[in-house]
Amino acid sequence: MEGWSEDEIRNKALMAPCGLYCGACGVYIATRDDNLKFKTVMGTLYGTKPEETACLGCMQPDPPEKLYGYCGMCSIRNCVKGKGLYSCHQCADWPCAQIKNFGFATGRRVMLESIPLWRAKVALLGDEDGSAAWARAVCERYHCRGCGKPLFRGAQRCRACGRDVADELDGSL
Repeated sequence: MEGWSEDEIRNKALMAPCGLYCGACGVYIATRDDNLKFKTVMGTLYGTKPEETACLGCMQPDPPEKLYGYCGMCSIRNCVKGKGLYSCHQCADWPCAQIKNFGFATGRRVMLESIPLWRAKVALLGDEDGSAAWARAVCERYHCRGCGKPLFRGAQRCRACGRDVADELDGSL
């Protein structure tokens, strides 16, 4: 599938516990592609310098190679790790106040759709294959319906063809 390799789809470091698949994150994509222009855009959005705008997934083993500052302080990530889980899809308390009160509306919308899908895939295929099927479904979703090029979570316009994609993806920021 254009935009993501099978290794990325199966990489547990990219499977954010909250359901915000790191492989579809603009910060991860900018890091993976070593795209300084995109790092600058993402840094401007999140208030970081381009050189600080780098991540290889929030569930990297400790110590992480490159973990975005915000992700390192994420209370959801810390909660899941503290419970000995690797994802909210395993938690009986989901959706908790941390999800319901998440600071970014786009992220909250995605989480509330993503975790039930992840649970369904795992119930059908088992943990390993179900988690990969969930990640693949997320990646398939992030493609422009106009030109077919890959997008990132929160995209407002397709970088390839300029088409407005916000309403069909995650809504306006």
